[in-house]
Amino acid sequence: MDDFDLFNDNLDLFFIRLFIALLLSGIIGFERELKNHSAGFRTHILVGIGACLMMLLSLYGFEEFISNHDNVRFDPSRLPSYVISGIGFLGAGTIIVNGMTIRGLTTAASIWTVAGLGLVVGAGMYDVAVLATILVLLSLIFLNNLEKKYFSGYFKNSYVLLADERIEASKLLEIFDEQGISLQKVEIENLNNRTKNILIQITKGQEINDTSLLEQLSKVDNVLQVEQRR
Repeated sequence: MDDFDLFNDNLDLFFIRLFIALLLSGIIGFERELKNHSAGFRTHILVGIGACLMMLLSLYGFEEFISNHDNVRFDPSRLPSYVISGIGFLGAGTIIVNGMTIRGLTTAASIWTVAGLGLVVGAGMYDVAVLATILVLLSLIFLNNLEKKYFSGYFKNSYVLLADERIEASKLLEIFDEQGISLQKVEIENLNNRTKNILIQITKGQEINDTSLLEQLSKVDNVLQVEQRR
């Protein structure tokens, strides 16, 4: 009868890789936590450690079985490929669709990336994992600030209104005219006999007080809902 070994000979290696996966995943998760996203510190750590665990299982979990059976062929990439495809359900849970507005795409992408970090660390590619973590943080922090500072006026330039059929579009256009906002496109779509969907796209690069504009649009008679497209 074979002796039962509680601890694997590679336990120190497993610990190092799991800890590095925890550390790198936690750094990215901490950035998401600071911005109050649904998937934060703990979620990213769990994804990173779980992915690393699957990679370790793929690399070392079947060594004894393979060595005892010469005719067995094993593909170590099979488990990691399932991790990458399977993590999509968790990322999808962080995406929120509200009318024309979609939120959570960046967090979903960071979760998917953290799973990749875990797999890379599990394979022992520490340098690649650290480099990837640095690049992800630079993208999440600095590019986000750059976008808000220089490009906010270029991306947030559309307003979507749900209105009653009795809406007078001229009253909506008067609000933009009073604030000196030039419009690029106005589309009105009849959803049914009682409601209309109105898309108002402004010319890019204008300074706009979003809060004031949304408040004025919502006060127009027969306007049911106002959203800003991002």
